[in-house]
Formats: sequence, structure tokens, C-alpha cells
Amino acid sequence: MRPELSAVLVSAATTAAVASAGAFGVWRMAAERPAAAARAAPAVVVAALAAGVAVATRAMVVAEDDYRTVLFVLAAGAPMAALIGVLLARRVSAMQTLAARERADRLRAEQVEASRRETIGWLSHDLRTPLAGVRALAESVQEDMVDDPRAAAERIVREVDRLGAMVDDLAELSRVHALPDDAVRDAVRARERVCVDDVVSDAVESVSPVADLAGVSIRAGALCGASAHLDPTSVGRAVTNLVRNAVQHSPAGTVTIGTRRDGDWVDIVVDDACGGIPEAELDRVFEAGWRGDPARRSSAGVLPAGSGGGGMGLGLAIVAEVARAHAGSVSARNREDGTGCTFVLRLRAD
Repeated sequence: MRPELSAVLVSAATTAAVASAGAFGVWRMAAERPAAAARAAPAVVVAALAAGVAVATRAMVVAEDDYRTVLFVLAAGAPMAALIGVLLARRVSAMQTLAARERADRLRAEQVEASRRETIGWLSHDLRTPLAGVRALAESVQEDMVDDPRAAAERIVREVDRLGAMVDDLAELSRVHALPDDAVRDAVRARERVCVDDVVSDAVESVSPVADLAGVSIRAGALCGASAHLDPTSVGRAVTNLVRNAVQHSPAGTVTIGTRRDGDWVDIVVDDACGGIPEAELDRVFEAGWRGDPARRSSAGVLPAGSGGGGMGLGLAIVAEVARAHAGSVSARNREDGTGCTFVLRLRAD
């Protein structure tokens, strides 16, 4: 066999061996680290070619100076391979980010659709109760079958107010749910600078009459005096919902609400006396329509009729959406003493 042919065969075999080993490593790496695999791929190609050429030139008994020159030329291609690898890695990372965002958007859309379907399922039931009461009372008044028409009219007004509150909840949930995650920061920049303690005070003032009727005491906790850029209307509604929820599930107990500063965040903390929520259900308290055990599913709870206690399980879902719209969060946990839960609405402080 001629030396040239022998050199070509040896070079081909070496190139194939190095390329196969490198390709296998890149393939294994691509499963968990695609960007790193993209950076390594051009290097594998250069290394395989360098190995093949080096073996071929050595087999052809090339002069030592010429042999080093060939190696230097091949080495000169390494920076270009590295550059190509970096560019490929950036492209792969961008595609991964885009794919992850699209998956998150699809998942969110699926969750929203599932929530809407569930909402339609129980919406008719929750709306039917006050509607049936209004109809029955109206028919009784129409047929002169009530002893006290004024009291019946007052009950009708309360039931209509209850229906109005349900519709308001649906409208608010739909409004805050519509804000996409990408628009959160821009939306927050457009908010007003508000003292968070003032929002808390307004919420307590709003719920206090309901708490008095239910025999629940609302106590002010520590206040930090922090301010934040927020929508006072939607955040006020969220805090009101937290306090109202706490009152509704704290029979003859005490609800404590306060604020605290935690680095770049300000927390609105609400402690209730509900006796705790099963750990398996804590992650569901902010789902639209969720009311947990039968006691929580009761349309009246501990609140008197007409006080706004008969909602559709949207209050905490609205809190979660308002928190998301302000690039914040909301969480719930059971207290160690087992007397109730602590809800924390976290907003970015100024």
C-alpha cells in the first residue's frame, strides 16, 4: 500500500474516532445542557480534523518544522470554533427561553380555561340562591302574603346587594386576570405612590361593620409606614378580601392585621382564628371557587345574612391576581399554635 493511501486511511480512522467520541459527549450533554453542547460542537469538529491531519502528516513523514506549522494552522482555527460555539449557545439559550415562555403561556391559558369552565359550573348554583330568594319574596309581596312588606323589601335589597357583590367579584377577577405577566412591570410603574398603612386602615374600616355583626374583633398589629407604587383601588380590594375572609372564618375570634418591611418588600399580614386549614389544601386557597371543607363552603359562614359573606369563592383568587399584577405574591400558612392561619400579601416597597 502506498504511503499516501495509508496516511489517508489512518487520518480518516482517527478523525472518525475523535469525532464519534466528541459527538457522543455532545449528545449526552445536549439532554441537560443544550447551550454547553452548542459551545462544544464546533470544538469537536476542529479537534477531529486536527487529530486526523496530525496523524496523516506524521504518517507521511513530514519534516518537523512543517509538522509544527500544520499544527499551528489548525490551532489558529480554535478561536473561530469557540466564537461559533458561543454564538450557537446564545441562540440555543434564546430559543430555550422562548420555548419555556411559550410553554408557560400555554399552561396559563389552559389553567385559565379550566378555571373558566369550573366557574361556569358553580356560578349558576351560587347565583341561583339569592335569585330564588328575591323571587320568592317578590311573589309574596305581590300576593299580599307577607306580614311586614318593609322587612321583605329590606331582605330583597340585601339579596340584590349580594348579587351585585358577586358580579363585582367576577368583573374584578376578569380584569386583573387579563394582565399578562410581560406587562406587569410597565403596569406597576404607572401606579400611584401610596402609604400601605392607609390602604390597610381603609380596608379595616370597610370590614369593621361586618365584623361587629359577626362578633369578631379586628385588632391592629404593627405598622411599618412603608409606601409602594400600586393601584390603591385593586390593592384595597385585595386587602379587604383578606380581612373579610379572616372575619368570615373566625367565629367570635380576633383578626389581626398589620404591615412590616422586609428589605425591598412590604408585607401586609393578616392573622385569623379559623383553627387552621389542612396542609393538603393550603396550596388551593387562592383557586377561584375553592372553599375547602363544608364549613368553608357554607354560603353564610359566620357572617349574618346580607353582610356580604355569601360569595362564590373568588375573594382570595382576586387577591392572588392583584398580587401578580403588582409583581408581588400572596401566601397562606397555618400558625404553629393551631389557632388559625396567617396570610401575607407581599408588594414591592419604594
